[in-house]
Amino acid sequence: MKTLISESDHPVDLHLVPADQWASWLATRSDAEIRWLEQKLPTPSAGQSCTVANAAGDLSFAVVVLADVADVLALAQARSALTVADYRPVAWSEQSDVLALARGWALDGYRFERYLSSPSSPGARLIVNDKGLNIELAAIFTVRDLVNTPTEDLGPQQLAAAAKALADGSGGQCSVITGDDLLDQNYPAVHAVGRAATTPPCMIELSWIKADQPHLILVGKGVCYDTGGLNLKPGAGMRLMKKDMGGAAHVLGLAQWLVESGFPASLTVLIPAVENSVAGNAYRPGDVIPTRAGLSVEIGNTDAEGRVVLSDALTRAGELAPDLVIDFATLTGAARIALGPDLPALYARQDATSKAILDQGIAHHDPLWSMPLHQPYSEYLKSPIADISNMASTPMAGSVTAALFLDRFVAADLDWVHVDVYAWNPRTLPGHPEGGEAQGLRAMYHAIQQRFAR
Repeated sequence: MKTLISESDHPVDLHLVPADQWASWLATRSDAEIRWLEQKLPTPSAGQSCTVANAAGDLSFAVVVLADVADVLALAQARSALTVADYRPVAWSEQSDVLALARGWALDGYRFERYLSSPSSPGARLIVNDKGLNIELAAIFTVRDLVNTPTEDLGPQQLAAAAKALADGSGGQCSVITGDDLLDQNYPAVHAVGRAATTPPCMIELSWIKADQPHLILVGKGVCYDTGGLNLKPGAGMRLMKKDMGGAAHVLGLAQWLVESGFPASLTVLIPAVENSVAGNAYRPGDVIPTRAGLSVEIGNTDAEGRVVLSDALTRAGELAPDLVIDFATLTGAARIALGPDLPALYARQDATSKAILDQGIAHHDPLWSMPLHQPYSEYLKSPIADISNMASTPMAGSVTAALFLDRFVAADLDWVHVDVYAWNPRTLPGHPEGGEAQGLRAMYHAIQQRFAR
């Protein structure tokens, strides 16, 4: 992480001052410092910052104005404006959450520079020595890196390699079923969607099993590129489809965070990884395909492929008798129309599970929005020739009907959560540079830890 470090020989104090305490803090400074600060910050407001030099002209300290003690993005706003140096945060209010402020700083400093011939300067750095925060940031950056990587370098096989590397580095087990072996191992829906690509589809399963412990399963949509298949997307709609494996990126990042934090329960991650491509053997609108669950699916539209591959993965999840199943998927444009790019749609069978996640989202500044599994809308998924259609008969409630499709493949007695996530920042905001993004990850991590704590 370029903008967060644990030690420095010559740190500069960075004072974190809530706006409503500015006057009392200012009164503690020298007359010369007060004159300088009043000139630079005549009307202090949230996110503003200022550096102060000593008589020799050397950087003496800096100050950032917070909206309040919980202004988690204040340092993200100030980071790029501060003189390049190593800063040590000094909280004026005991209630200030220094680690939350440091998180904003680090998230703002993220850059994806794998393909740049001249990487940018690391800029100002913050001195924070906290193992938990570093684990969290590494997980978030894993998600961002995976989503940002083009499909040329992150197809199904490379995604499987990333999963295997996570397992190998943390004592987990990883298995990958590839190509026509998917048919032999009863993953026909994954095979149908991915068979037209030059890179074969695969089913990834990694696990950390602890005997006699509760079992959490994470499922992530791993469509490494989505052309729309024979229902080909227009060029503008295809431009960002390298991010259609954002669900897989989320569950890998979340698993990394949980395992490195000492998760006390058993954990399994399931990822159906495919490219939805166009070729002579591509699955077609009007086809009826089998699934692992034994249900037949009529293909109304080949661009509704994510729910199809997830059907096999969710069925596999139920076979493992878990205590909780959570899936992440960049599933519908309808969720983005309803909630915009920043707010993931949350579907949950149990109100208590939903509330726990939503509450943690608010507590950790990582909100999601509850959506209904409104069963009457299942009528829209009926097919005259198959058990279910992958495309609703109406464009209304598109995110809900997609969730209801998945619901058919989740064992009836399971506690199940579905997150319809965008996984992308379409514009740069403090702490959220344009590009791949982890959304709902902090909320889910803390809800999981709360539930499975010993």
